[in-house]
Amino acid sequence: MKKLTITGLLILSLSLFFSGCSKKESNQTSISSKKCKIGIAKIIQHPALDSIEQGIIDVLKENGIEAEFDLQNANGDVNTATQIANQFKSEKVDIAVGIATPVAVALANTIKDIPIVFGTVTDPLGAGLVSTLEHGENNVTGMSDAIPTEQHIKMFKEVTGIKTLGYIYTSNEANSISALELVQKGCDEQGIKLITQSISSSAEVKQAAETIINRVDGIYLTTDNTVFSALPSLVQVFNKAKKPIFSGDVTGAKDGGIFMANGFNYYKAGRATGEMVLKILNGAKPSDLPVRFMTEPSDTDMLFDLDEAKNCNISIPQSYLDSANMIYESGSLKELNK
Repeated sequence: MKKLTITGLLILSLSLFFSGCSKKESNQTSISSKKCKIGIAKIIQHPALDSIEQGIIDVLKENGIEAEFDLQNANGDVNTATQIANQFKSEKVDIAVGIATPVAVALANTIKDIPIVFGTVTDPLGAGLVSTLEHGENNVTGMSDAIPTEQHIKMFKEVTGIKTLGYIYTSNEANSISALELVQKGCDEQGIKLITQSISSSAEVKQAAETIINRVDGIYLTTDNTVFSALPSLVQVFNKAKKPIFSGDVTGAKDGGIFMANGFNYYKAGRATGEMVLKILNGAKPSDLPVRFMTEPSDTDMLFDLDEAKNCNISIPQSYLDSANMIYESGSLKELNK
């Protein structure tokens, strides 16, 4: 009888031990093992930002995350971005994602107790989102879409021989102001005269293009979301004047009309942003994750529009054509396997 009692107590003890471990493990379960809600907001709708959004969603789905996505568009309005931030806060989303600087800043200013991941912020330091690129800031981290502006301007001059360069920027957007400084530096290095025109909304893009068209040899576009949201109107003005456009965003050049474009693949950038979201869902702290940059050669695309080269009477050096992985010709885009 005594033996049976001891055996019974031993089994009971082991049972309690293992059930206690299971309970402890369940308390440490990551967000990714349950349903979660992800808020994704972008400043405005255009192909590059849409690609970022899709890349994030695809990465989470491919990794088995059962997420409900609240997709929001601020339509270029900062006040709307703040309203979206308050909405995400009241909904208590598990992670809030801000695509482009104004939305990311609105989220960071409004939400302090929910992880925030920013996407396509050119200058996260200048925007005040982080104090170092080595790691995140409190509940905020993300991905930068900084592009090699000075290298682009040098390339543009080598291919086209331009002496004056046009640049349209959004005066109330931190990214554009930071980019303007780099554009000026690039022009100074190449001995190019810079002609600028500021705007405050996408409705002003065509008029800005018409204002500078007769004073420039070509125009350079950085990743200014306000400009890109009205890109067709700018392209129309420069195509008619037979003057080349260089874009730091290849996504916007795929429909033709842009002489040359070089920059990272925005869908891949979206996937990179999604990978950061995934890490946080699996338990990582935003403050431990460094700001992500797109630096691999495979992340970058080069496009030449041969129709527009003909329109502008520009002969593209073969060495540059050999480096392209996209060619637009006879009204259609051809992607090269490189």
